[in-house]
Amino acid sequence: MKATHLAFLAIQRAAAALADQSADLLKAEGLSIAQYNVLRILRGAGQHPLSCGEIAGRLIARGPDMTRLLDRMQRDGLVARERRRDDRRVVGTHLTPHGRSVLERLDAPMAALHDRQLEHLGHRRLRQLITLVDVAVPPRP
Repeated sequence: MKATHLAFLAIQRAAAALADQSADLLKAEGLSIAQYNVLRILRGAGQHPLSCGEIAGRLIARGPDMTRLLDRMQRDGLVARERRRDDRRVVGTHLTPHGRSVLERLDAPMAALHDRQLEHLGHRRLRQLITLVDVAVPPRP
């Protein structure tokens, strides 16, 4: 088997294992990985509401229909949506206090999970891993 194929499989295996553990932790809050990532994206946007397209463009993994995902999150009180004042054609989405609270409750457990998942590599290997992945898979434009 070619080295490129083996590398691809290794990356896929590692990503799936790490994601499965994250998904298990998020289930306790009733969240999917996609919902968690949307919450993080919105927190990072600060007070600036983001459009559906802006959120989708920042997601790590493109998943289900973004509008339906945001509908569910709005129904669950995690996000609020409203038409932008500067452009009534665009609906902006922002975190609700409940969404922010859920995300804050997850900050420490997710950080601890990431530590358990990867700290055995040590600082030097972690830096190498980050560099290799960044070179192998450049960020999307």
